[in-house]
Amino acid sequence: MWTVTKPGYKNRNSLDIRDEAEIVVNIGGLRLVLYGDVLNRYPESRLAELINCSTRNYDIISSLCDDYDLSKREFYFDRDPDAFKCIIDVYYFGEIHIKRGICPICFIKEMEFWKIDQSHLDECCKSYLTEKEEELAEIADKVKLILDDIDGNSSVNRSERWQKFIWKMMEKPESSLSARVIAIASFLFVLLSSIVMCVGTIPEVQVEDGEGKRLDHPTLEAIETACIGWFTIEYLLRFLSSPNKLHFFLSFMNIIDFMAIMPFYLVLTLTYLGTAMMDLAKVQQAVQALRIMRIARIFKLARHSSGLQTLTYALKRSFKELGLLLMYMGIGIFVFSALGYTMEQSHPETLFSSIPQSFWWAIITMTTVGYGDIYPKTALGKCNAAISFLCGVIAIALPIHPIINNFVIFYNKQRVLETAAKHELELMELQSGEDARKTARKTGVTGALESSMRTSHSDNCIPLLEKSTWTLKSKYYCSGTESS
Repeated sequence: MWTVTKPGYKNRNSLDIRDEAEIVVNIGGLRLVLYGDVLNRYPESRLAELINCSTRNYDIISSLCDDYDLSKREFYFDRDPDAFKCIIDVYYFGEIHIKRGICPICFIKEMEFWKIDQSHLDECCKSYLTEKEEELAEIADKVKLILDDIDGNSSVNRSERWQKFIWKMMEKPESSLSARVIAIASFLFVLLSSIVMCVGTIPEVQVEDGEGKRLDHPTLEAIETACIGWFTIEYLLRFLSSPNKLHFFLSFMNIIDFMAIMPFYLVLTLTYLGTAMMDLAKVQQAVQALRIMRIARIFKLARHSSGLQTLTYALKRSFKELGLLLMYMGIGIFVFSALGYTMEQSHPETLFSSIPQSFWWAIITMTTVGYGDIYPKTALGKCNAAISFLCGVIAIALPIHPIINNFVIFYNKQRVLETAAKHELELMELQSGEDARKTARKTGVTGALESSMRTSHSDNCIPLLEKSTWTLKSKYYCSGTESS
């Protein structure tokens, strides 16, 4: 029954379907016998309408199936048999599960064809479908962004074109050679600034003023000033060219950029103006505190490293696992520090003077650091230390796998999204090339290729992503499923 080919369906008799208690359906070569009492559990479905059809009007019957042979009570549907195997379960079990390897977007279209409501999907499949829809929506968004970068809108004025050009040059290194050069230069300035900050703390490199106080070397200060100048110009250009100023100012990475340059100007202000408002000692303390904030500029490297961005996202997705880790460690630290303090009180030279002081011992023991500045001296205390060490290893190891799994999932997802977006652009280019060749044959215009590319990108492709989202999503996920 599983390998029966599509019949000829040439013999059409005037037999009433309603008088039959069962029908045979052929779904892409898959033949099944279905009974009326089962199909009528969902009377609004296509199969229930077919078995209850009481008319001899062949047009109505043909509207419900692709072909039929009433003498054999067999109806043919040119649909996906694998999807139908899942959908038919709703008549028997009241719910539907999407099998692995089936495109969820295509499956929803199959459910719409068979007139089965999506509410019959099991909860696990609904979440799976929602996840895939979000991924495919991201693909469409990436394609739109790329098309926006490629196309030029002639309706905007010169200032808006310059604003868009500067924004692309500062934010999208892959858009042009100049943008790539600026990204590399910014990366080098971050490294140089971080190195200068570290080297400036070496006593041999520092110089002494008239009062014998150590100051940064003038050469290092000049390099630091040049780096801050670059960061300031970069930040201002990105802010002025940003399409959404409020979103730009509240962005996490832009907050880090602001914190990287703000201490320099505050120190400069306090150095030249602060002495007139407060004591010199307080000014120096404030300057030292602000100079520590320079370490924030190292986080600017995340802007130029996709790996650091992926790691940050994985940690954000792993808040639950990290919370469990902190809870396990907190409970263990409290329990073992209290036990250690109690067991060590019998020793005359005990190092555990209080439970809060024992917290430090429990932390370095459970995290397998073990500085050795505080340690147990009794036999029971050593046994407690051994148990705390083993519990700490287990507590740290348990959440590691989910965190790594989140990192791998997000990294693979980003690669799939980038590949799918590039694939869509290639398809658009091929389609525009075919249209251009047809136009060239008809009109003989030499610039047909360029005009067709512009027309395809600006007039056809973006509406395709907006209005034919199901087709776009289905094509992408099917290709991704086959490749996986």
